[in-house]
This record gives sequence, C-alpha cells and structure tokens, in this order.
Amino acid sequence: MRLILFLYSASLLLLLLPVTEMKKPGKGRGLKKARQKLSQDRLRVRGLRRQSRSGPSRFVTPNCLELSESGEDFVDCQDRHLTSIPTSNTWSREPKFLLLARNQIKVLHDGAFLGYDSLISLDLQQNQISLLEEGAFDGLTQLTTLLLQHNRLTTLSEEALIPMPNLRYLRLHNNPWKCLCVMESLVRTLQVPSNRNLGNHARCAEPTHLKNKKLKNIDPESLCKDIESTGDPNNNLTISIEPSPIRTKSDATMLCHTYVFPKRWMDCRNRGLTQVPSGIPEDVVQVDLSHNSISHLKPRDFQGARSLRILNLSSNNMEHLDTASLSGLLHLHELDLSDNKLSSVQYGVLEDLYFLSQLKLGGNPWVCDYNIHYMVYWLRLHPGVKYSGLLCHSPLEYSGESVQEYVHSYNRECPKDKQLSRPNQDQTDPELWETAMELQGEVEEELEPSHLRAPQKYQIIRLS
Repeated sequence: MRLILFLYSASLLLLLLPVTEMKKPGKGRGLKKARQKLSQDRLRVRGLRRQSRSGPSRFVTPNCLELSESGEDFVDCQDRHLTSIPTSNTWSREPKFLLLARNQIKVLHDGAFLGYDSLISLDLQQNQISLLEEGAFDGLTQLTTLLLQHNRLTTLSEEALIPMPNLRYLRLHNNPWKCLCVMESLVRTLQVPSNRNLGNHARCAEPTHLKNKKLKNIDPESLCKDIESTGDPNNNLTISIEPSPIRTKSDATMLCHTYVFPKRWMDCRNRGLTQVPSGIPEDVVQVDLSHNSISHLKPRDFQGARSLRILNLSSNNMEHLDTASLSGLLHLHELDLSDNKLSSVQYGVLEDLYFLSQLKLGGNPWVCDYNIHYMVYWLRLHPGVKYSGLLCHSPLEYSGESVQEYVHSYNRECPKDKQLSRPNQDQTDPELWETAMELQGEVEEELEPSHLRAPQKYQIIRLS
C-alpha cells in the first residue's frame, strides 16, 4: 500500500515540473515582452495604413482656408510661414486656385505639385524662391496663371514651362534676373507673339549693359556671345550691380502686388506714391492706393482701367478734384475718398460715375459754403448711392453738422421758399406779383445749376 502511495506522489511531481519551469524568473517576462512587441508592431502598421490613406501632411499643415467662390474651390495659404508645398491629399477637395503668397518657400522641388491636376491658378509671389528644380511644375497640365513675382530667382529655362501647356499669364517681375546664356531659351519663349501675357515686366539685374532692360526687348542671341571668350556656358561673371535709375513715373505692375483670386486686384498701399502709377492693367477690378502721398489726380490716370469696380484713395493728401479727375471710370461701383484734405469738389467731377453705389467721404475738412452744393445736388439726384462722412468742418457755426442739413437750411432761408410756404390765397394775390421778394426768389433759384433743378410744375391762374 505504501509503495502505491509513493508511486502516485512521484507521478504528481513529474506532472507539476513543466508548470514550475514556466514560472522561473525570465521566462514569463520574455513571453510578455514578445506579446507587447507584437501589439506595438500591429499598431504601427495600422498607423502607417491610416497615414497612407489620409496623407502625412494632414497632421502638420497650418490652418489654411478651404473656400468656394462662384462654384470653384480654392485654398488660401497666404501668410502661413510655409517652407514647402503641402501635398494635394491634404485638402478635402481638389482645389482649382492655390494661394501661397507671402510665405517662406525657398526651393520648389521636383514633383512639388503632383496631384494638383485640376489647378488653374497658382500664386507664389512674395516668397524667397531662388531655385526651381527641373520637374517642379510636373502635373500642372491645366494651369493657366502662374505668379512668381517678388522672389529671388536669377535664372530660368524654357524647360520649366513645358509641363504647363495651357499657361496664359506668367508674372516674373521683381526677380534679380541674370541675363546670361542659360536664359536664352526663356527669353525666346517670352518673345513669341502669342505669349504676350508671359513675363511682360521682368527686367535684367545683370550684366551691367543689360541692366533694367525687359526680357522681352533684349536680343536672345547676344546672351551667348561671350561664351567663346570666357569659356563658361553660364557666363558667370562677377559684375557689380548699380542702383537702378529713377523713372519719371512708376509702373503699377512693378510697385504693386497683383492678386488674381477671388478677383483680380492690385495692392498699392504704403508705397510712398506721390501720383497714380501708370500701366494699371485693363482687367484689374480693384485698386487700393490708400496710405500714400498722392496730392491730385490727372485726367488720364485711370484711362486704361476699363474693368475697375473698386477704387480706394483714402489716407492721401488730395486737396481738390478736377473735373476730369475721375473720367473714364464708367463702371466704378465703390469709391473711397476718406481721410484726405478735400474741402469741396468741382462741378462735374462725379458726372461719369453712372454705376456708383458706395461713396466714402469721411475725414475731410468739408467747407459748408455754396461750393459744397454740387455734391449734395448730385447725391440727391442719385438716391441709389450710399454715402457716409459728409459733415461740415467749417465755418464754426456749422461745424459737425451734416452738409445735407446745411444745404436744407440754406434753401429754407431763401425768400422764394418762404413765399411758397404761404397759404394758397397769398400765391394768387395780384398785389404780390412783380414784388422785390419774388424777383429775389427767382435770382436765388438761378444759382442752382440748371440741369440739377427738379422739373417745375406750372399752374395757370385766371386773373379777374
């Protein structure tokens, strides 16, 4: 019996040995670590799958605006301190307009715009771009507008434009172009007659003999003439750059920033301008000339701006507006003349503004005398124009009063008005006819411009 119990105990010990072996230090922890590593690997794979679906840029892209204008999608990434181009799968919808102005982009790498197949407008102005790699614009087959002005580009070849067969508008001005042999193909492309809107205002920065000459006007064959003498196909000569000469009148496209979306407008604020710059393109809809030192407008300042709808001339030094100052602005809708030195406007200044709907006049020292009557009469005949800021500055007795109230009180004091306000029997009294009071009223009425007077209703009175 004892032998049977001994054998039974020994078998139990043999069965328990694997369990104790598994519980030895190190073996259990190793299995646990293996399971943890496997779990981490699975999570990492899931993360890579999610990242491949949504794109890595979604987590690092700054807060750009995805908007829709007139049924077309565009992305506004202006002033976002970007140093590279966000990938196309960053956005919820494929944009047609991409605004990247005023960032810190220095290089456009190969394939930077792959995936932007529907893009028709690309704004890269006011960055620090100094290098375009060969395939930077690959995939932009639908692009029609490319803005590269106000960067640091020195050379560019025609090959960079080949991926964009539909390109119609190209801005290259305000770059320090080195007009050397490597630029020959680009210069020839720009000078093709059908490319009249490509690089119109781009100018050479060096060499000295080509300085400030437009790329469209230089001889492309002359760019490679010095190769034999220097032995350098790039013509890399060290040439000192002299300050550019002052032109008699500044060109708008050189001084101002041009934007194309959501509307084509020019930003000319705080440029130290003393007159309206020439060369405002005819397709520009809005021009902002505020915060400059413009003292007067010339008759032909806006002659070519046929599409202009909004004009901001606030915060300048204008003291008067001549009759032809605003001529040609037939389709202008909004005009801002606030914060100038205007005391009145000449007769006829506003006659060409047939479609004006908003007029800002505040911050001007309006003088309430007879010279201000034209402004009030014009506004009275154009009730659809919303205006603001028309307050008397002088004389002191009218200071702070609205000009409309002044003109109304001026007319109320006229003898003719007093006569017309009497009862009907006084108007038919023969004793009042041909009196000095009536004659004075007729003289006062004649002071009002004839074409601004409201049509008078005449009554035939039978005298007994």
